Amino acid sequence: MVDYKQLPANARVWIYQSNQVFSEAQTKEIQQNLEQFVAQWQSHGAPVSAWAGIRYQRFVILVVDEAQEAPSGCSIDSSVAIIKDIEQKMGVNMFDRLNLAYKVDANTVESADREDFAALYSAKKIDDDTTVFNNLVATKADLETKWEIPLGTSWHANMV
Repeated sequence: MVDYKQLPANARVWIYQSNQVFSEAQTKEIQQNLEQFVAQWQSHGAPVSAWAGIRYQRFVILVVDEAQEAPSGCSIDSSVAIIKDIEQKMGVNMFDRLNLAYKVDANTVESADREDFAALYSAKKIDDDTTVFNNLVATKADLETKWEIPLGTSWHANMV
């Protein structure tokens, strides 16, 4: 697996958010599986230069240097398969794009479906300054600067 710091700013990013927090044991197991996957990940027989990791015990992130070897459709399918495997083994949902994650404090992330998210906002349990996660970011640079943003400046604001 490539060192995250060595990947360029324009490296492609995929973020998969779990609807539940992973336990420490689950996080360790998932990380090991991701490292094994990335070590053998190929596109048309060539290794994919990639990093995979877990953030906040909830987000699985894949970062690929497409300048080295762009993943083919089949190799992208194999990355989706590893995420589906995580879903099955851990009993979580990693593909619900309307499960909205937000920070409760510096290290705690919660999530809610669209309706509950709007109710939290109405009850003033979250507000425009609450940090939310824009899982639609496409590059490493955006991951580092536009992934964690205030609700009021995000697409999440349309949900409240």
